Amino acid sequence: MIKVAIVVLADTETYGDMARVHNALLAVKEFKDANDEFKLIFDGAGTKWVKELSKQDHMFHELFDSVKDKSTGVCSFCAGGFGVKECAVESHISLSEEYEGHPSFRELIAEGYQIITF
Repeated sequence: MIKVAIVVLADTETYGDMARVHNALLAVKEFKDANDEFKLIFDGAGTKWVKELSKQDHMFHELFDSVKDKSTGVCSFCAGGFGVKECAVESHISLSEEYEGHPSFRELIAEGYQIITF
């Protein structure tokens, strides 16, 4: 069975950033459609996407909503730093804080996940 963690690090500032988050969401959809085990993690400046993608009028909201589930997480430390922690909680997105307030990539690798970053 395939196990993958898609990590969004891209900021929300440029068209290139928007393309990266779109590619990340499409990759998650592909793994989800194939019934693979996946995690979608927003980390660093990528945590700002949680607020953007939660907006009903965002062009990727529907795609985000279709892949968002219990395996979606946001770095707790970074969400706090970028001011989106409250939005993540309101959007029912788990706060990942396994290692000093951040997601544990070591733990993911130990569990057999391949990590892809965008």
